[in-house]
Amino acid sequence: MICVWSLIPVVWCGLASLKSSEELARIPATLLPADFTLQHYIELFTRRPFAAYYINSLVVSSLSAFLCVAAAGLASYRLARSPKRFRSAVSSSLLVMAFFPPIVLLFPVYEIIRMFGLVNQPWGLILPYAALNLPFATWLLTGYMELIPYELEEAAAVDGLGPFAIFRRIVAPLAMPAMTSAFLLVFIFSWNEFMFALTFMNLESARTLTAGMATLSGAFSQEIPWGLLAAGVMASTIPLILAVFVFQRKIVAGLTAGGIKE
Repeated sequence: MICVWSLIPVVWCGLASLKSSEELARIPATLLPADFTLQHYIELFTRRPFAAYYINSLVVSSLSAFLCVAAAGLASYRLARSPKRFRSAVSSSLLVMAFFPPIVLLFPVYEIIRMFGLVNQPWGLILPYAALNLPFATWLLTGYMELIPYELEEAAAVDGLGPFAIFRRIVAPLAMPAMTSAFLLVFIFSWNEFMFALTFMNLESARTLTAGMATLSGAFSQEIPWGLLAAGVMASTIPLILAVFVFQRKIVAGLTAGGIKE
């Protein structure tokens, strides 16, 4: 029942994107489109640089997720091999930082980004996104790293492997389910993030999907293009829905494996 209730807005938005502008303005409103039309989707990609928004979001989300998981993997590996008391204290601190409201950091982060000349540059979003998600990703991966037998690392050290080589050749492959889950979660957060994207990306060519969606509405309430907005929402949401459906088993496996103790 909860799943059905959650899908109602998505279904309504999808149906609205297939209605004509005249039908959307009709009172009383209709549930199903009288005449299916793809005009809003065509207009979305022909009259707006929506394809550029897609590319920007894909680049920013992928690189921020990769950097975040790479750093979190190393940090969680070291934390998992630390004394238990220290590990518990750091894990609690990471969880607190993970729920810290990003809006508090908006102004100082913007000043740092502006100082380094990264406004309207992809790295102006990639680095903040990776940093903001680093505490949660580290906390998530630490529980999984604790399950990896230390004897494997000792055997690799006897064979002459250094700490980084042990992580790259032994630990990272074994922790891949959890790292995949962390990557997808950071990717989804970066794809959906709006506040930093709207503030840091002022040029049309630099905007991501969420910031570009904010420019679709008209200047006055009666000018709001509801069909175009609905098409934009569906076009930006469908890739995430498909990704979750394809990788849902890996996401669940990575999120639950860290809670299993031997």
